[in-house]
Amino acid sequence: MDTSISILATTAASIGFLHTITGPDHYLPFIALGKARRWPLGRALAITALCGVGHVLGSVVLGLLGISLGLAVGRIEIIEGVRGNLAAWMLIALGLVYMAWGLRRAWKNKVHTHAHVHADGTVHTHSHTHHHDHGHLHTERGTVTPWVLFIIFVLGPCEPLIPILMYPAARHDTTGLILVTLIFSAVTISTMVAMVWLADRGFRLLPAARMERYTHALAGFAICASGLAIQFLGL
Repeated sequence: MDTSISILATTAASIGFLHTITGPDHYLPFIALGKARRWPLGRALAITALCGVGHVLGSVVLGLLGISLGLAVGRIEIIEGVRGNLAAWMLIALGLVYMAWGLRRAWKNKVHTHAHVHADGTVHTHSHTHHHDHGHLHTERGTVTPWVLFIIFVLGPCEPLIPILMYPAARHDTTGLILVTLIFSAVTISTMVAMVWLADRGFRLLPAARMERYTHALAGFAICASGLAIQFLGL
């Protein structure tokens, strides 16, 4: 293998890992939603991987299109910036809507007490919630949410990938181009999945019963915070 491509491949792996692990939007929404929606771990990891594929694929397609049209890196990065802003605002909007729904649900499920007077004069009280009425999101919403995330991640750019693609493309090195793309993609997706898996292991050690009522609201907050971090902190 050409030494320069070996260096570039190592760089692609390193940047893919750092780009993902320092960007909470790559895994925090899946951790929060998985916990709130009680997704089985396998489903949470599958949805994370699917969104990761869409996330990387969107930038790969744009990069290859830009290369074929002879566009400069700067022009492609402008397009990536527009996509990034759109994805960030979509995450913020999704988070706010989900948080509002979660707070409404938590309020409706507030424990309250009723007193009952029997014919013989006996009085007793009991506490309950309306959790059985709306214990879960409806099937339609349960299906829509992962697909909304997928669309957002397709729109969300992998900014570091474009400059990495340009070097082998400029040398007309198809093998190097494919190799760098595959390495960056594999590291990015596997890091996303690993972070969700680690979070699942960690949550099992926490006493989450007290926060269960607010899990949906907290999930919405986490998603919104991820979008804000992208938009205003550049993460």
